[in-house]
Amino acid sequence: MKNKRNIPALGAFFVLIALAISGCGSSGVSDGAVATVAGNPISHRAFNHWMYVAAKEQASQAPGQPVIVPNDPPNFNKCLTTVRAELPALRKTADKQLRADCKMLFTSLSSQVMDFLVKAYWYQADAHRLGIKVTDAQVQAALATAKKGQFSTATQFNAFLSSTGQTLADVTYRVRVQQIYTKLLAKHVTTVTPAQIAAFYQSHLTQFGTPELRNMKIVLTKTQAQAAKARKALKSGKSWAKVAKQYSIDPTTKNKGGVLMNVTKGQQDAALSGAAFSAATNQLLGPIKGQFGYYVLEVTKVTPAKTRSLVQSTALIRQQLTSQQQAVAQAAVNGQAKKTWLAKTHCQSLFAMADCSGFKAPPAAAIPGGGAGAAGAAPPSAAPPGSGGTAGAPPSAAPPGSAGAPPPSSAPAGTGTTPAG
Repeated sequence: MKNKRNIPALGAFFVLIALAISGCGSSGVSDGAVATVAGNPISHRAFNHWMYVAAKEQASQAPGQPVIVPNDPPNFNKCLTTVRAELPALRKTADKQLRADCKMLFTSLSSQVMDFLVKAYWYQADAHRLGIKVTDAQVQAALATAKKGQFSTATQFNAFLSSTGQTLADVTYRVRVQQIYTKLLAKHVTTVTPAQIAAFYQSHLTQFGTPELRNMKIVLTKTQAQAAKARKALKSGKSWAKVAKQYSIDPTTKNKGGVLMNVTKGQQDAALSGAAFSAATNQLLGPIKGQFGYYVLEVTKVTPAKTRSLVQSTALIRQQLTSQQQAVAQAAVNGQAKKTWLAKTHCQSLFAMADCSGFKAPPAAAIPGGGAGAAGAAPPSAAPPGSGGTAGAPPSAAPPGSAGAPPPSSAPAGTGTTPAG
């Protein structure tokens, strides 16, 4: 269904992802929580904290714009008040329009934040189930290494915290979850062997070199008689520039002396390509019947194909295969976590997304101005030092408690998480 609606009023200030809110059962979720994982609550306070972090990242994409945190569904009265206070140009915009825009922004950010919070529970729960442990000393060492690599002074690090809306405890916890996730990945094979590299090289030889290239001059005519006249003119010493301009119907080469540069086999009309790649240089050929007419041609230069050796290609192949294996490992870790914990993850209907039991994806929604989003989108890019930045890396979140999940560990201060037990 076509959406002819104009760009929302907030569209000038935010990057919006339009998703309809679709509920899942909120059975077992207390009023003070947005979700539970194996009985462990994810509190409203924790959710609001990370919504603020996500909103700051969103606002940073348009310097000078205010941070709008649309965390009061379904009516978004606070969001409307904030918008009108912070964005004078929108003070007279209708409530209905602003509520719709706040809802769109909420859905975009909340799906990210919920994915953070839920997945971090899942990863820790699976690590506990598998006997994987990360000590405080390991976390502090990883954090210290990351800080040293990214920040020259404590002032710079504090500026990072301020700009992203995070606390030291938040960053420390994100590093902890990253360490856990890395150990979960290590349970899967990501080592590339020389035999695998050699097999890939042999089965993808065309990727490791450059094909034969040919430069040529052509005249394309509608009829065989015209092609014959063009060839006769060339044989008599008339220049390619004049002959092409007089006889050719090819718009690309007509005013360029008929020149085609660096042509690969199969790139042109099959008849032209076949003739050109079997011809000797400086040999005038034609008329040759092709798909678009009749050709007269002459190959002027041949650049032989080149193939890099296995030794020359090893580093590139290793990188590619390692990336593939890491992606497989990430999919396995995420798939196992989902298989084990999805059924035990219950969300309040307003905060439902793909990580919630019973969630049904809403119909695809048209997005004013283009673009599309999906529940479970990537987290804010203001990742803390040590988070790795790898696709599929674990999100930041509050830690789980008991009731089927591992014991709590270093909950970020100020997130409002209340670990069970």
